[in-house]
Amino acid sequence: MSAKDIFHEAVKQALQKEQWVITDDPLKFKFGNVNFQIDLGAERLVAAERAGEKIAVEIKSFLNPSAITDFYGALGQFLSYRLALKATEPERVLYLAVPVDAYRTFFQLEFTQTVVQIYQVLLVVYDPVNEVIVQWIK
Repeated sequence: MSAKDIFHEAVKQALQKEQWVITDDPLKFKFGNVNFQIDLGAERLVAAERAGEKIAVEIKSFLNPSAITDFYGALGQFLSYRLALKATEPERVLYLAVPVDAYRTFFQLEFTQTVVQIYQVLLVVYDPVNEVIVQWIK
């Protein structure tokens, strides 16, 4: 089992403050012969359900010296998880959770914005210190 991301509990608390009910921590599922655990080794998945909405949240910290390296890993996981979820739980929407500092810097770069737009990456921007969701970006 992978280690939880350093901000896992902060994001979990932030979702609960917004009246989300945590249903899986982590969300485990199988697609074909592949077992998935959307988790946090520097990531872990929190799955939540809200007023009939089902979401999955892949949490990232972006604390490594190279934000682009973190981004490559996050994007690869996000796209793989989204594909597998679409086949197994099509009603569940996947979000990538990123800390507000990374969002205000790295995610404002033209390259990053273009990738997020082209690949339709849904974002949850969180404040790890205050344990709140700053913004949902669809």
